[in-house]
Amino acid sequence: MLELSHKNLQAYQFALKLVKEVYQHTQTYPKEEQFVLVSQIRRAAISVCSNLAEGAARSSKLEKKRFYEISRSSLVEVDTQIEISLILDYLKKDKLVKLEEYLEAVFKMLSKMIDNLSADI
Repeated sequence: MLELSHKNLQAYQFALKLVKEVYQHTQTYPKEEQFVLVSQIRRAAISVCSNLAEGAARSSKLEKKRFYEISRSSLVEVDTQIEISLILDYLKKDKLVKLEEYLEAVFKMLSKMIDNLSADI
């Protein structure tokens, strides 16, 4: 694998942990959700990492900011899908402690990264 700077970002490291949590929690969803909610939530979680990495690789601050915003939007999508999963009783809130910690931490880190870039533009 490439030794790239985004891998040193704490937001990226937490986002990877979020992906792992999402995959673990979605293993128990009903079969009929495998190509609907499970697929959607997993893709959104992966998108958080992917856009964070792509943003870090951009040279323009404006481009970096845009990819970090997309990453944060994907994170909000994961949060929404977790909420839907709770409503449908596919998940139990008391089992989501780590996942919620990662969601909150990555959201705060991405927001700070976006704010810092906004101040520089």
